[in-house]
Amino acid sequence: MRRHILQMLAFVFTACPVVGLAQAPKDAVVITNEDIKAVLKYAADTKRTIPDNSIRVIDMGAYQLAVAVVHRGATGGGTGNAAAGAGNAVRGAAAQAACGEPRAGAKGPNGIFHDDTAETYVVISGSGTLITGGTIVNGTRSAPDNEVTTILNGPSCNGTMVGFTSRQIKEGDIIVIPERVPHGFSAVPDHVTYLSVRPDLKKVLQHGYVNAALTKK
Repeated sequence: MRRHILQMLAFVFTACPVVGLAQAPKDAVVITNEDIKAVLKYAADTKRTIPDNSIRVIDMGAYQLAVAVVHRGATGGGTGNAAAGAGNAVRGAAAQAACGEPRAGAKGPNGIFHDDTAETYVVISGSGTLITGGTIVNGTRSAPDNEVTTILNGPSCNGTMVGFTSRQIKEGDIIVIPERVPHGFSAVPDHVTYLSVRPDLKKVLQHGYVNAALTKK
């Protein structure tokens, strides 16, 4: 009996990696320029309040890879909150827990960090003042049932940013933001639109997600 159980366990452990790898794409996955434009148009037509739009979540076998397009309109300078969409996005039906560092009376622009997903931005049009690093204070966790958690970025912390670095970004720039690094925008003169590529090593995002704009084709 013991030998039989050990044989079964050996079979399961050797079979599992094969099952995972079987889900990986066998060819390139192409997201066309038309796909990106369709997602942005759909977001505008439906008056979406969140600037972040996931295009697809692709199963790579051992991990997932999400691709999104983000469009932010003009905002003010100083402590203007160009990341307000992220702040609204963390709300959900479930109770929100505090996160970040508690600091009474702290003021500053809004920002967010993601527990499990890094991001690579590729700016495709416009420009803005990107803020990164420092600390999130007086933050709130993204609700477990919220789109930020389930589709966009996985579990996240949104709040006031302090001690950050500011830099101007523009069309053609590429920015890599590691996991748990706070980020946001303090000012956008006209607009900034960028692609965001998000490796999902823990598979926290919705498996096989495809934006509704593309499923309507």
